[in-house]
Amino acid sequence: MTKYIKKTMVAALMLFIILIALTPFIWVFMASFKTNAEILSGTIGLPKVLHVQNYVTAFKLAPLVTFYKNSIIVGIVATLLNLIVCSMAAYVVVRCDFKAKGLVTLIFSIGLIVPAAALLQPLYTTLQASHLYNTLTGLILVYTAIGMPTTFYVMVSYIRTIPFTLEEAAYIDGCGFARTFFTIVLPITRPAFATAGVIQFLLAWNEFQFALTLTGETSKRTLPIALYYFKSAFASDYGAMFAATVVVITPSILIFILLQKQIISGLAAGSVKG
Repeated sequence: MTKYIKKTMVAALMLFIILIALTPFIWVFMASFKTNAEILSGTIGLPKVLHVQNYVTAFKLAPLVTFYKNSIIVGIVATLLNLIVCSMAAYVVVRCDFKAKGLVTLIFSIGLIVPAAALLQPLYTTLQASHLYNTLTGLILVYTAIGMPTTFYVMVSYIRTIPFTLEEAAYIDGCGFARTFFTIVLPITRPAFATAGVIQFLLAWNEFQFALTLTGETSKRTLPIALYYFKSAFASDYGAMFAATVVVITPSILIFILLQKQIISGLAAGSVKG
């Protein structure tokens, strides 16, 4: 009986937490189908009629297709670059002994504690000087760099769980250091790649501060700027603004739902030293 009560209490607590997490998204989703009058009335219930025109208006008022294209390009390329560089760096740090090993680890550690706001002015100046301001290339390089500390430590913690005997067998068969990494280590680290990749992609997809500061033209901006666009230019059209919000946040939610098993397995495996 005691176990049943405990299980019931845990289930009730989990349900309560889930409701708290889902309530804002559900409210925004329902509001995206309401008229301005219904939204301003403060009612929490379902819309009287599904006002799908809000989504049509959202795409008319803001260049969401352009923002989507830019976000996809920036997110995918920044994620791939981040994973390639950090996986190689993590493998070298874990498997090799060299004088600068502690320094490399320290640099990545510092990256975890430096506030993003402190990087805005230096990055703005650097991109201006290198003619990368207001370009997708500049955003890709920035997102690749700011996500490196997290990706590095996810990869390091996972690679440490891989038995070195697998690599020794590859060396005996004649594989070099690079070939062993690409043919033996990388396939094994797929859960870590999924975990770090989703984290990095969501960072690039949802980031607002750098995207706003380091771009100046609509044609070079990403999806998070769309909400700022609505807030500043069309603040009175709440239905269209909520529709744009749903359009912006839905892909990141779907990605996390589809890859949640890989994310959990990657984090769990990396938390135990083998």
